[in-house]
Amino acid sequence: MRIGLLGLGFMGSTHLKAYQKIPGVEIVAVCSKDEQALTGDLSHIQGNLGGPGEKVDFSRTRIYRDADAFLADPEMDGVDICLPTDFHAPAAIVALNSGKHVLVEKPFAIGPAEADAMLEAGARSGKVLMCAQVLRFFPAYVGLRHALKRSGKVHSAFFRRRCAAPSWSTWLSDSKQSGGGVFDLLIHDIDMALHLFGNPQAVSATGSEDMANGVDLIAANLHYQDIPSVVITGGWHHIKSYPFSMEFTVVSDAATYDFNSARGEEVAEYRKSGETQPMEQPKCDAYEAEIRYFIECATAGEQPAVCPPRESAAAVKLARLMIEARTRNGEKIPCNL
Repeated sequence: MRIGLLGLGFMGSTHLKAYQKIPGVEIVAVCSKDEQALTGDLSHIQGNLGGPGEKVDFSRTRIYRDADAFLADPEMDGVDICLPTDFHAPAAIVALNSGKHVLVEKPFAIGPAEADAMLEAGARSGKVLMCAQVLRFFPAYVGLRHALKRSGKVHSAFFRRRCAAPSWSTWLSDSKQSGGGVFDLLIHDIDMALHLFGNPQAVSATGSEDMANGVDLIAANLHYQDIPSVVITGGWHHIKSYPFSMEFTVVSDAATYDFNSARGEEVAEYRKSGETQPMEQPKCDAYEAEIRYFIECATAGEQPAVCPPRESAAAVKLARLMIEARTRNGEKIPCNL
């Protein structure tokens, strides 16, 4: 399958590594405004989960600096969009309308209207449209999904994700482009809550936004009829110094499942019998698994059941409701996603 990669920042370089591990995939075109990256030198690329990037051979790859010219290239079967979030919808719609499969980095879109427009374009095109919500492929979270299918009632779920405000990318600190820390960072946990529990009836939140100082924080409650407590919290904690971490604690009838990336990749399973053991989970690279799944769907012409775009759009809508709820300082807002 011939893939074009639109954007060579941290996520673009991460996706590129994954494509290189998948047989039958050829990166035929890349597009970026980063001249150093276009030479194949990604050693200056950084992100909150690692870096630097690597050096790759682009000698047989078509090089573009203009996104419109890139999207007009007819010699691509699919496009992987790793641009600032506000460009996701326009680029995805053009690609879909030109008959290309589309993988778009999270968040799916900058807002609800843009997300709906992408869904409509995807439905018209008949092509695969998928959002790279990588947490759905992350071993700890895949294991949690499987465990909860046999664990009985869920009593509470707590998801937290934190990092420093980004210093590695100027567009992320511009909320008009990225949506801010709560939107860009916690979209992972919002999507996971929807994946595991479905749409909540309402949301309430408190928190603080001080973008000049690199602070964008939230503590949100998702209100479900049958789950007493679902909490999503975290965000940006000042610039540069604060370390990245992601974690969850989920209490069910059968066990409590506890994970913190700062402690390692395993999830602790505390069973009601008093026993403690590692939770069963797959061993894989989440980014490779995600990219491989997209290629499998596109090759077969099948829509992505593991990560359907309608659910990715719902995550965008819920994230925006959470941010609105924060301004109401704890007031419940109905969720009609």
